[in-house]
Amino acid sequence: MKRYYISLCALGLALLLGACTKNFERYNTDNTGLSNGQLGADFNDLGAYLKTAEMSIINFSGGGDPNSYQLQQNLNADCFSGYMMSPTPFNGGLNNLNYFLVNGWNGEPFKVGYLNIMSPIRKLRNNGVNKNFPAVWAVAQIVQVAGMSRLTDIYGPIPYSQAGSSKTNVAYDSQQDVYNRFFLELDSATTNLRTYLSGADTLPFNFSNFDLVYSGNFTKWLQFANSLRLRLAMHIIKADPTTAKAQAEKALDPANGGVITSNDANMTVKMVGAGLTNPLVFIAQNWADTRAGASIVSYMTGYNDPRTSKYFDKSTDDAFPAQYVGIRIGSITGSNSKDDYVGYSSINYKDGSPSFSLTTPVQIMTAAEVYFLRAEVAVRNWSNAGGTAQTLYEQGINTSMTQWGAAVGNYVSDTAGKPAAYKDPKNTANNINALSDIRIQWDDAADTDHKMERIITQKWIAMFPEGQEAWTEYRRTGYPKLFPVVNNNSGGTISTDVQIRRLPFPQNEYNTNPTEVNKAIQLLGGADNGGTRLWWDKQ
Repeated sequence: MKRYYISLCALGLALLLGACTKNFERYNTDNTGLSNGQLGADFNDLGAYLKTAEMSIINFSGGGDPNSYQLQQNLNADCFSGYMMSPTPFNGGLNNLNYFLVNGWNGEPFKVGYLNIMSPIRKLRNNGVNKNFPAVWAVAQIVQVAGMSRLTDIYGPIPYSQAGSSKTNVAYDSQQDVYNRFFLELDSATTNLRTYLSGADTLPFNFSNFDLVYSGNFTKWLQFANSLRLRLAMHIIKADPTTAKAQAEKALDPANGGVITSNDANMTVKMVGAGLTNPLVFIAQNWADTRAGASIVSYMTGYNDPRTSKYFDKSTDDAFPAQYVGIRIGSITGSNSKDDYVGYSSINYKDGSPSFSLTTPVQIMTAAEVYFLRAEVAVRNWSNAGGTAQTLYEQGINTSMTQWGAAVGNYVSDTAGKPAAYKDPKNTANNINALSDIRIQWDDAADTDHKMERIITQKWIAMFPEGQEAWTEYRRTGYPKLFPVVNNNSGGTISTDVQIRRLPFPQNEYNTNPTEVNKAIQLLGGADNGGTRLWWDKQ
């Protein structure tokens, strides 16, 4: 991480004084960075723009690997979701992971969204891809929705409908309006994909050369688009249940092309290109800046989950026997050194036959997640779930086990396993009892709340290591029940029990777009801090 601060900002307290401004002015002075022009004869310009956007959903593109990802996701959502925790006492022990939110960190998702996703996709439009190659434009729209949905789920209101239309005073949309626009864009994309797949259109180039996700398989892109629609529909179920139901049923209507049902259709972005690496693996292996979170290890060891050894390495700290043990969020303070906790469990990059390497594709969405989404649809008695809640729940577990090469055994019928208490081998002050006693085996006689806790808990385990969606689902549902921060340095703006709900708008927006960001706070409906709930985050 040292080299990160050297390359991006000054060390230490400089992080507290404001956001790093390198490149930030570009998304306000020219959101697109674009010029009108023609695609090259070999269409490689098209491929470059699309690949940049694909690689930036979780960022490892264009000089951002792995520094950008560390701030885009790892030092916020990956840890807020209960998946991970850093052993490093960044900023003298005052940082996001104990709710002392660092301005110089929290603008990175915003920057990536506009410079690396919106800008190249807008350039594709300016170059006529939407008119000349509507199936390719459909993929670009799906990538944009996948990337920008993460952005609105971090901040709330964002510039979207007007992004790129002006060099100054870029207006924000409410989160509700942003979501409605996502659904319209997915309508356009899926219509164009179905048209192409019907044989009504052709391409003058091999699209597989330009696609790091599905190698040009438009059927799989259509399935991902429908799965993404389903995910977004379930996000808004408390804020707009009518739209949520309609969009979920549309996503699952077989006439619309289907959803992801097998692991060979998982949405992952391949590592292709010199110097590009999986950023999570890089910062775990090369910088030792991320380790397992206490919450997920406590659930998985309590369940005796066969994926545990696939997800994590055992501890290497000589002070206690090797075991699977995570770090509790908020437990690292200025009195700690990195050596205190760096020997706790990491992601599995060395033990046995490692699941993670520097070339592991970056995971965005899996078949297992989609089965759990469908199980929730079935619990709500909506149409098109395609099975009972129990069947879909168990398919989600089994599909995840297959994805990770784990033997499921009698896991789905286990009635004894329950989340374990957390015991810190080096500091008993961090110990905490399990907050849930939810079991694994489906119980059709249980009330809806228990069914939801069971579904979301297993979904959360299966989505690892994709912390952004895991954090969103925790905020949306309250499940799984995560250990709270040990030390809360938010100054009272974030509840320890309720936990963090969002990141504040970037300081650069206050510097360069102040009128509109202040309007956005009105759309947010609360103070611009980590304790204010998003539109869909209803109690």
